[in-house]
Amino acid sequence: MFERILVVCTGNICRSPVAEAFLKQRLPERHISSAGLGALEGEPVSPFARQLAEADGLDVTSHQARQLTVIMIQEADLILVMSEGQRRAVGQHVPQALGKTLLLGRWLDSGKGRNIPILTENPGKFSSISICC
Repeated sequence: MFERILVVCTGNICRSPVAEAFLKQRLPERHISSAGLGALEGEPVSPFARQLAEADGLDVTSHQARQLTVIMIQEADLILVMSEGQRRAVGQHVPQALGKTLLLGRWLDSGKGRNIPILTENPGKFSSISICC
């Protein structure tokens, strides 16, 4: 079973911290964390992502962006990323981690899967977190 789940995006201020909060709420018995491939270290969640999270009852107020490290990758049982490019980037850090690195959107669109777009790209596209996560 997956005990340690790591959620990864680019800056760790939008998609991954919101997905982390979403998963923590639904899987409180698991250790869930997030990080970014090019993290804006120490930054809080972006205002729009925070607005969406709070609208769905998720608390992201204490989040501070973290840079993805090899140790984080090695310690995770499951790594969820927002895009196939991010999946490849995780594999460049630790090639053997590709087998445990999946798209968060893998189960969307009737199992066809899809990338999770940046929440600030088109604010009108999202009305709640459950649409994207």
